[in-house]
Amino acid sequence: MQQLMWFRNDLRVQDNTALTAAMQAGSTLAVFLISPGQWRAHDDAPCKVDFWLRNLVALRAQLQALNVPLLIRQAEHWRDAPAVLATLCREQSIASVQVNQEYGVHETLRDREVANQLAELGVGFHSHLDQLLFQPGSILTRSGSYFQVFSQFRKVCYQRLHTALPAQVARPHVQARLTIDSDTIPTSLSDFTTPNLGIPSLWPAGEAVAQERLQRFAEEQLHAYDRQRDFPVQPGTSQLSPYLAAGVLSPRQCLHAALSCNQGEFEAGSAGAVTWINELLWREFYKHILVGFSRVSRHRAFRPTTEALPWRHAPQELAAWQQGRTGFPLIDAAMRQLLATGWMHNRLRMVVAMFLTKNLLIDWREGERFFMRHLIDGDLAANNGGWQWSASTGTDAVPWFRLFNPINQSRRFDPDGRFIRHWLPELADLDNRSIHAPAALGGLFSVANYPQPIVDLVGSRQRALQAFRDLPLLERLDD
Repeated sequence: MQQLMWFRNDLRVQDNTALTAAMQAGSTLAVFLISPGQWRAHDDAPCKVDFWLRNLVALRAQLQALNVPLLIRQAEHWRDAPAVLATLCREQSIASVQVNQEYGVHETLRDREVANQLAELGVGFHSHLDQLLFQPGSILTRSGSYFQVFSQFRKVCYQRLHTALPAQVARPHVQARLTIDSDTIPTSLSDFTTPNLGIPSLWPAGEAVAQERLQRFAEEQLHAYDRQRDFPVQPGTSQLSPYLAAGVLSPRQCLHAALSCNQGEFEAGSAGAVTWINELLWREFYKHILVGFSRVSRHRAFRPTTEALPWRHAPQELAAWQQGRTGFPLIDAAMRQLLATGWMHNRLRMVVAMFLTKNLLIDWREGERFFMRHLIDGDLAANNGGWQWSASTGTDAVPWFRLFNPINQSRRFDPDGRFIRHWLPELADLDNRSIHAPAALGGLFSVANYPQPIVDLVGSRQRALQAFRDLPLLERLDD
């Protein structure tokens, strides 16, 4: 029986559930659908699309070593996928299509329509758990609902990990050579600008690179992760998120790498290892939320009452935030890091998000969209979850009365101003105290091309607090 492996966000050969299942079931072809219209609709960043294309080149080489041809087909939007795949299945006499599950409203609808069209041809459609450690719907409260608080979700995950640790899938065996050849991978798409040359060098493609980075992090940095992860100038985070988002790494691989460096423990032993495993579970949590509360896939607040917040229409302030021209050095340095590298340090993602949604009182959806349009690791569940957490509209959200002060955050997590100096060289000559709040120098402050603060922190904080106080007291969490 000839199988078709449909690659999506799972661009690897090792520990790939659907690929292994396909090759165990019969001789296998692989396909990837180029869908620029859908990617634009989902605000996928040009650097993210470029990362996909570069990883496809590496994937093709890995598949060729298994004698699996990789075909490339065009499906402008996901609504075109059923017809494109049906045609391919007829041409190649495919018996079954194998995929790894994806989540979100559009992904679920796409797969349902593909399965229905293939069923009319007598072609099977088999979907596998791969992107997550646990099947959505298997981690539930006693009443049978999805968890809305991370700590409670994590507790059940720990129980499951104790009793049934997810195993990695064996690498498939080489199959007999087929007569069909792999297709050429496009190096760019006209609808997506080619990123600056620095981004591919920062984020090289291929699972060999991803595996090497994972092992180096686990062996050299994991045990200090809890102490160093909040300092953006230090290499304290794994920076593996682009590889996880594209499926070049699996969460199982990450979990097992951490466990192997922590004597098999996930809630004891090294505090750094435990903290990092908890970050993997946060990723898991937000994916489960995406399934259990579909409104977050529809640009709606998780907490419906917060839809009544009086978000401000302030295009000039939004543009200043986007361009790294707010007059608050840590905010501006973080935004410039994003624009230059396609990535932002996680602590800074929270700081800039809270500044936009609280100090500027601009709708979190503006920030969510801007991040997706620039992040190489853009992921709907994680990005939405993070933004709604910072805006106090989401699950397990930061209390609405807690606002990060960007100057205090700067002094705490970049005390010597090294991160700021790297991204804001115009401030490099300021001393270690003044660099966090140059406007406090008053008339002594004169730096060419660096703006004054666009908002008063005290007044804007009070404005945000009042906006939340005015919300209805009762929350309805129905969809």
